[in-house]
Amino acid sequence: MYKALLRPILFCFDPEKVHYFTFGLIRLISKIPGFKGLFRSIYRVDNSNLEKELFGLKFKNPVGLAAGFDKDAKLYNELSNFGFGFIEIGTLTPKPQSGNPKKRLFRLKEDSAIINRMGFNNGGVEAAVERLKQRSKWLKDNGILIGGNIGKNKVTPNEDAVEDYKICFNALFDHVDYFVVNVSSPNTPNLRALQDKEPLTELLKALQVLNFQKSKTKPILLKIAPDLTDEQLMDIIDIVSETKIDGVIATNTTISRDGLKSKNKSEAGGLSGKPLTNRSTEVIRFLAKESNKAFPIIGVGGINSPEDAIEKLEAGADLLQLYTGFIYEGPKLVKDINSAVLAKSK
Repeated sequence: MYKALLRPILFCFDPEKVHYFTFGLIRLISKIPGFKGLFRSIYRVDNSNLEKELFGLKFKNPVGLAAGFDKDAKLYNELSNFGFGFIEIGTLTPKPQSGNPKKRLFRLKEDSAIINRMGFNNGGVEAAVERLKQRSKWLKDNGILIGGNIGKNKVTPNEDAVEDYKICFNALFDHVDYFVVNVSSPNTPNLRALQDKEPLTELLKALQVLNFQKSKTKPILLKIAPDLTDEQLMDIIDIVSETKIDGVIATNTTISRDGLKSKNKSEAGGLSGKPLTNRSTEVIRFLAKESNKAFPIIGVGGINSPEDAIEKLEAGADLLQLYTGFIYEGPKLVKDINSAVLAKSK
């Protein structure tokens, strides 16, 4: 139904406007008695064989929603009805910011891809915290986990970036189940420089100091770019070992434009979707092999089918996240992947 009826209509309009329209539509429909239960009955696959325990958390199933879709934690309760085992909100920054000038979101239909240069547009971490306090009883009772993806404000120089991440970490600590440190978005000037070994080690160590001051620690993961060289990926493995963070999310969007067909392929920003499938899997495989599977990996990038998902799991991913595939394929993709994983486990 989504691909045959809804997507052709939605894809006629500006992607960012459609995003907010869809948010409103999902929120409205979810208020109609019976519809939340209907969505769950259609899209959820509940089976203990899908459960996975990682870094002290139990995931109901391995398919999550990546950061960027629900930046401000406005729709996570409703999105949980579509079969996800976990939902990542953000990227959040200490202060509200409008992001980059519009137009900043582009569909590449011929490539099943999206280019975005949103620029961490969000209402600030404190506003998100107020919404996270409204986590539904059903979501809590069913063990759907919430991750908090954190970044720095655009106006904050890199030498002061650690403080921005610490502010977000402290504000979100009581309201999310795990953290993701985003230093890999291409849409905030100089942010990716924080992936260099010295500043990244400093940043993660600072967050771990805060973490261990709490009565109970929360898992911290690092989200990396797909454009890192093998040498830089080896640095990531060393940094994870040295800072003792809990895992890596591979990968964020790419600045590569290799092999694209769409007319707007030269737009600036991060590319996500099908063109990222192979590179994301290569990074997962490299990290898993070269680290001797020393830490968990969440695989994201170009998952448009159950086959893509299984390939990432076989490459070394422990969990998966969707973003662009969810937009192109619809919520049925969540169910199809979970069903394929379940069939593979038998």
